[in-house]
Amino acid sequence: MKALKHLNKYFFKYRYRLIVGIFITIIAKIFALFTPRLIGKSINILEKYFEGTIEISTAKSNLLETGLFIVVAALIAGLFTFLMRQTIINVSRYIEFDLKNEIYKHYQVLSLSFYKSNRTGDLMNRISEDVGKVRMYAGPAIMYTINTVTLFTVALTQMLSTAPKLTLYTMLPLPILSFVIYKLSRLINHRSKIVQESLSGLSSFTQEQFSGISVIKSYTIEPSVNNEFETLSSENRKKQIDLAKVQALFFPLMILLIGVSNLLVIYIGGKQYINGEIENIGTIAEFIIYVNMLTWPVATVGWVTSIVQQAEASQKRINEFLETEPEIKNNVECLTDIKGAIEFKNVTFTYPDTNITALKDVSFKIESGEKLAILGMTGSGKSTILDLIGRLYDTQQGSILIDGKQIDDINLYNLRESTGYVPQDAFLFSDSIKNNIKFGKENATEEEVIEAAKNARVHKNIIDFKNGYDTVLGERGITLSGGQKQRVSIARAIIKSPEILLFDDCLSAVDTETEEKILKNLECVSKNKTTIIVSHRISSAKNADKIIVLDEGKIIQAGTHQTLKKTAGYYKDLYRKQRSEKEM
Repeated sequence: MKALKHLNKYFFKYRYRLIVGIFITIIAKIFALFTPRLIGKSINILEKYFEGTIEISTAKSNLLETGLFIVVAALIAGLFTFLMRQTIINVSRYIEFDLKNEIYKHYQVLSLSFYKSNRTGDLMNRISEDVGKVRMYAGPAIMYTINTVTLFTVALTQMLSTAPKLTLYTMLPLPILSFVIYKLSRLINHRSKIVQESLSGLSSFTQEQFSGISVIKSYTIEPSVNNEFETLSSENRKKQIDLAKVQALFFPLMILLIGVSNLLVIYIGGKQYINGEIENIGTIAEFIIYVNMLTWPVATVGWVTSIVQQAEASQKRINEFLETEPEIKNNVECLTDIKGAIEFKNVTFTYPDTNITALKDVSFKIESGEKLAILGMTGSGKSTILDLIGRLYDTQQGSILIDGKQIDDINLYNLRESTGYVPQDAFLFSDSIKNNIKFGKENATEEEVIEAAKNARVHKNIIDFKNGYDTVLGERGITLSGGQKQRVSIARAIIKSPEILLFDDCLSAVDTETEEKILKNLECVSKNKTTIIVSHRISSAKNADKIIVLDEGKIIQAGTHQTLKKTAGYYKDLYRKQRSEKEM
């Protein structure tokens, strides 16, 4: 139960609803217990009529009155049972809603390393399947527990006052039923956990294959993928069947023990009636109804125990993530006016998940409004510099200054709000093109969206679509070509007009002519804004105020285009190569 303490804050939040729910549950059960007593009374009336102790008119009148009471009691019990579900079960839905939001918000603040070490399918399973298990504890488990306690308290009092000895015999199978259901529930819980883990694996595999469907088709590996999926599905099916076999015993066992209890009532009660220990035969009918009413609540003791165990296991899995501290924390609450001056002082950075040192003693400085170009071979650390500026990671050695302040002394959200970032791998959401661009500025007007698209040289492509800017993209923007995705990403970054613009090789999928036009537009857009362009092309870097060249995490060259193209080294060689390719 330790893991489930996390939910106490939600129970406190909805305490008034729960108190009302408990009160309604007690009333519902009290009225439900009128029925056995009234049915017993009806049978006693019939017994007296057949014995000739009352006249038919009196019998009819009494039966009509009793029947009316039964209907009224049943209607009131039914109404309060409905209200009981509307209060307690609704509370569980509110808690489910709050818990999902809490998990999702926590997912948002966790660092990139967390997502590199956890699979998407498992993350989805914890926020859906595991929260669903917890909801069962917060709703049905509480409701049936209150039900059982109320019903037992009232019913047992009634039964003991009517026939104490018969009550004792009637109750004998019920503890056995509860124990059997408990043991069965523990087995169900164990196998449920195995099924949950299997489902997580299957979800992760499926999500990964759908995301990489183009690669699967390109390499024609569908048969091997299908075989692997079939193997996972077969294992999951076996585990599901193992669980279903145990679950199949639940109701037959319950019905068997209900039958045993009814037989005991009829046999023992019949003997007591014959011996004169029970005055009225209606008492036996009354007890049969009590037994049937009490059997399910007794069975739920085991079932509720199973729900609690499953919820405990699921909440423990959820808590593992909720207790994971984000590596990148916002240390400052106050907002600052960011100008955009950036300085790296002897920065060395090693990725925590791979232990690869991406940057080694890197130092450079750019003033607010200047443009820096970063070139270098693949894996030289270019993208890492952009990640550190956006505080997606924190450096282990050296310092990064923004406007002369340590980067971790600036409000994290303020920093990111002041930064427009276009990643190397353009990611678009399964939404309209307009909303994908407005993601950079939610309250942007249609004119601003179009202007941003024009500056990114993607406007003409968009209006060629049947639905224009309202065209809904496929998952990850699969509807668009690589170049179109990059340009929409650029439009998304520049529409917010940030103080710092970071472009991570975002023109690699466009032709040189389009690149020239985009760069020309970006010259106007990025005027007086600090801009960093990571690229493999000299054409993207030549107009920068400063250029640095990285190799294996170190700066091997620094200067302007005019000086570097004349200096022996990587930049001059790349310049000659790309110029000769262009001339060809």
